[in-house]
Amino acid sequence: MSRGGRQKNREEPERRCIVSGDSGPRGGLIRFVIGPDGAVVPDLAGKLPGRGIWVSSNRAALEKAVKKRLFARAARAPVTAPADLAAQVEAGLVRRLIETIALARKAGEAVAGYEKVREWLAREEAAALVQAADGSERGRAKLRPPAGRESHVTCLTGRELGMAFGRELVIHAALAAGGLCTRVVDEAARLAQLRGQIGDDDAGEDRQDA
Repeated sequence: MSRGGRQKNREEPERRCIVSGDSGPRGGLIRFVIGPDGAVVPDLAGKLPGRGIWVSSNRAALEKAVKKRLFARAARAPVTAPADLAAQVEAGLVRRLIETIALARKAGEAVAGYEKVREWLAREEAAALVQAADGSERGRAKLRPPAGRESHVTCLTGRELGMAFGRELVIHAALAAGGLCTRVVDEAARLAQLRGQIGDDDAGEDRQDA
């Protein structure tokens, strides 16, 4: 088990964080590439062309990478990194997570509301339980995730979770098993790590194209 609470896959390629120098699975890292204009670009989907530069999904690590000009050192070239890079990464991760939950909702693979979620859990239809970070602890404790810690997503606020369901506020949601659920759990792990809700995974830097 990694420090971020995610199960390590020994066959998964590891990357090294340019801040800590620690190596680990890329699920706990943020990939960056250098654009044609020399700007540092977050590659949250991991699909942009170019040599990947990796930083742990950790606000302090991202801020240090900018302050100490570690991106330029890793790229071996002059680069520009915005001072609010960590905030940009966080906003991007939130957006990706909301959009993925919304896709699951449209596909009939996600429900919201205490009663509906409780029914899905009782019928064992839920593969993941999603609860707002700012919901009451007492209310959240009434529902248990179907498969332990890794199936419990708690990194979004009620308003952020509400956006995925077209509502002002959502505290409880559940997702059915499938590819979208897996994506939600994976994206949530990075966001929770960035928001300091779980410890950061071992991190890495890609020395080759990823």
